[in-house]
Amino acid sequence: MIKKSQEGLAMVIVIWVLSLLTIMAGSFSLTMRRETVAIGANKDNSEALAIAESGIVIAQKMMLSKDNSLRWLTNGSIYQFQYQERDIRVRILAENGKIDINKANETSLMTLISSVVEEEEMRQEVVSAILDWRDSDDLVHINGAEKQQYEDAGLTYTPANKAFQTIEELQMVLGLSSEVYENIEPLVTVYSGKASLDTKQASAEVLQMLGQAGLGAELSESSAERVEDEERTESNVLPEENEDDFNSGDMMQNLGNTAKSVYTVISEVKFFEDFETAVKVVMAKNTGDREAPFNVLSYQVYHDISLFSDDMEQFLVETQNESE
Repeated sequence: MIKKSQEGLAMVIVIWVLSLLTIMAGSFSLTMRRETVAIGANKDNSEALAIAESGIVIAQKMMLSKDNSLRWLTNGSIYQFQYQERDIRVRILAENGKIDINKANETSLMTLISSVVEEEEMRQEVVSAILDWRDSDDLVHINGAEKQQYEDAGLTYTPANKAFQTIEELQMVLGLSSEVYENIEPLVTVYSGKASLDTKQASAEVLQMLGQAGLGAELSESSAERVEDEERTESNVLPEENEDDFNSGDMMQNLGNTAKSVYTVISEVKFFEDFETAVKVVMAKNTGDREAPFNVLSYQVYHDISLFSDDMEQFLVETQNESE
């Protein structure tokens, strides 16, 4: 009787051990599958990012083409081509085709904010707060915001009282909501150094905003000024009258007079049907005998509206294949 009891206990122990080993094996197998999926996803992300970055290099090449018929436009047009059997779309936006938030006057800023804010009082508050942020004094514009207003709002920072260093800095301006920022971010710059913008380089979004306000002519550069700029650019010389403006912000100090123009380039690859990866690069075109034709000012993974979306189809102007 005791012997049978011991055999039964041994059998139970064996069953428990086998069950435990089975659970451990299953858990190990599940962990390995998860790690395999994670490794595969990381590999796909890395590969997609590398291909998207290749689109930036190809865009640089096409922007430098000596053939006018092949040179890519910088007014927000989108170009599609294949690279390593993947579809890539690239969009190039000239910064001098945007409104410079450091140079635009109150009227221009009001036009900009009016395109996304309906309430008149709120528009004035946002514009005045922008002006108060960038000016060097503590005087408050009408419905604006200086140090006291930021403290009253419970914020731990105060206006910089100097030029905006980046577009992202706008998000710190009192009263400027995230929704307003997201809408105006594609329309503004800190790199042109001019109160006016070049409508020939402006994107469709900027032109639409100007058209709604009826201010396209007032905010665009004169034809004579554009011709003069182009002639000087071909001679690799920055226009003297614009040099101080171009270097007005601290963010431009390292560029000196080596930069011709500044561009935002977005490159997006469709890796799978529902898997797209994009990068956004701001870069300055160098002059003279520089080793690199472009100087990268900022780089980020891009998560905004996809270049493959239906809204972007209207800007697609050309399809061509790029050899690997």
